[in-house]
Amino acid sequence: MTASRATLAERPHAPASAPVRIRAAAVVPAVQVLTLTEPLPGFPGHREFVLVPADASGLLSWLQSVSPDGPRFLVAPAAAFFPEYAPVFPGAALAELGLARVQAGRVYVLLTVPDGDVAGTTANLRAPLVVNSTTRRARQVVLSDPAHPVRCPVRR
Repeated sequence: MTASRATLAERPHAPASAPVRIRAAAVVPAVQVLTLTEPLPGFPGHREFVLVPADASGLLSWLQSVSPDGPRFLVAPAAAFFPEYAPVFPGAALAELGLARVQAGRVYVLLTVPDGDVAGTTANLRAPLVVNSTTRRARQVVLSDPAHPVRCPVRR
């Protein structure tokens, strides 16, 4: 007996012509919002950001504002590209983040890719982003030490 299309559409559970394979659902990690204790210079209305992976290696991330019209910045862990980078952070900035020492947090550098030229990528070592991973509080710390350039070439 052959069922018509109308009859099949009326059935809530029409038999499948082939076995149905059910895939395990992917586990999606919860989005963790970073709250900036001070807004980034030039972006006073944006204090909440998320880190979104920008490449498969996990080295690059987008620091993306949670506001639909908000900015996003390309960032990388400072140690990944600058292993000797060890700036002295002001104690007040660390206290504001709830960090006894900077090693208890994570330090990111903001990257600039001029005109899409990856070979010309630079990192801002003068104003890194420091994150307390436990509290999810963050702050861009502008360093007074001129030894740390604003546009340091990134080479890997």
